[in-house]
Order: sequence, then C-alpha cells, then structure tokens
Amino acid sequence: MFSRMKEDINSVFDRDPAARNMFEVLTNYPGLHAIWGHRLAKWFWCRNFKWIGRTISTFFRWITGVEIHPGATLGRRFFIDHGMGIVIGETAEIGEDCTIYHSVTLGGTSWDAGKRHPTLGNNVVIGAGAKVLGPILIGNNARIGSNAVVVKNVPEKATVVGIPGRIVNMKSDTDPSHEQRTEIAKKYGFDSYAVSPDNPDPVAKAIGRMLDHVHLMDSKLSDICKEVNTLGGNVCDKALPELRVGEFVEDEKAAAERRESKVAAFDPEI
Repeated sequence: MFSRMKEDINSVFDRDPAARNMFEVLTNYPGLHAIWGHRLAKWFWCRNFKWIGRTISTFFRWITGVEIHPGATLGRRFFIDHGMGIVIGETAEIGEDCTIYHSVTLGGTSWDAGKRHPTLGNNVVIGAGAKVLGPILIGNNARIGSNAVVVKNVPEKATVVGIPGRIVNMKSDTDPSHEQRTEIAKKYGFDSYAVSPDNPDPVAKAIGRMLDHVHLMDSKLSDICKEVNTLGGNVCDKALPELRVGEFVEDEKAAAERRESKVAAFDPEI
C-alpha cells in the first residue's frame, strides 16, 4: 500500500512543476486524494459491500470534486491534475502512467448493463474538458486534446482534437521529420518550439514545412559543395553566420523614444 502511495506522490513531482515539497502534495492535491479514496471504495466494492463503496466514493466526490465509480479500474501512477469536475464511470479502465485534467468525462453512451465506458492504454493524456464516451479503446501513448469529444477507437500514438474527435497526427518511431526539424532549426538559430509534427496549429505546421524545405535544400547544397571541392574548387568553406532572435526584435527603449518624437512633432506644445 505504501509503495503505491509513494509512486502516486512521485508521479505528481514528475508531471506537475508547481509541486514544491512532500507536505504540499499530501495536503493540497485533490486528484491524489480522489485516487486514494477510490482504492478504499474499490476494496469494499470488490468484496460485495457495494453500498459502503458507493458511500465512500460519494464522500470523496464532496471533498475533491472528482467522481470515480468504485467499479472503475485505475492503473499505477495515474495522475489527476487539478481534478474538479472529473467523472470516471463504472466500467472505465485506465492503464499505467496516464494523465487527465479537469472536467474530463470517461462516460457511457448506453443504459445497457455491461462494458459501456472507455478503456485507456498506457501513457495516455487527456486534456481539460474532453469527453471520451462509450466502450471504446484509446491506444497507448495517445493524446486527446482539450474539449474534444471522442466516440470512436483511437490508435496508438495518435493525437485527437475537435468535435467530433478526429485524428490530426499519427506519431511514428521511424519518422525522422521531427528530429530533422529540430536539427535544422538549431543550425539556423531558430527556436523549434511548437513546430513538432503533431501540432495541429496551422502556423506551426507551415513553419514545420518550411523547415523541412530548408533541410532538403541545405543537404542538396552540401552535396554540391562536396562535388565542387572534389573537382578542385574551393567553395562553402565559411560557416553560416549565427542568427539571434534578438537581432530581429526592435529595442523597446528606442521604439519608445521614436514614438515620443513623433507625438512631439505632431503637437508642438508637448
């Protein structure tokens, strides 16, 4: 029991940079309290003390804002961030190392008895406000975007956004595009944050495509330089100048002085 509690506490430190010390986590993380309350409720539920299990579940719902049915199955190192408004149904199953945020619902779409709630694989992340409904399977390492409504199976390593949920990216361990983008961005002094292939933002996607193009052109130019040097030429011997973001950002003090001069020129009394 204590080893599981230690795992839970460590998962908070691993996934929440706001966690400062053990005492703070023990006393101020309702998601952690909800998980521990669920374990107690499930212990009674599995031993056919159904009413006691439901009562314990309701009590922890009052004090944490998280409703977990005692029949639900939670994996190891499950992390609930913020907690308020979360609902996890009776037949829901959650794998190991999963993370869900506030106002998430793992609900059902039928009044029939039996399996009617989602099953989450390992290392699944569900954003705030998302609704995952029905006896569907969310594959390992999948990502559900905030406020998405998911009613169909989600394959492994997929990112799902929107209403209804749609897959916007399929990560592949063999796809080198993300690594290539990062390397070319570093070479040209560009910050590669938010240009990963799984980002649904159209601007980020456009920048990512631009980096792909630059990477291809850079590799072709490098091959040409090698061939020219092999034939006796002497090209491409100088390193590219380093680019810094600050060079393209106007100095705030200079900009303020220029604005003041323009105002003074417009109004001579100033």
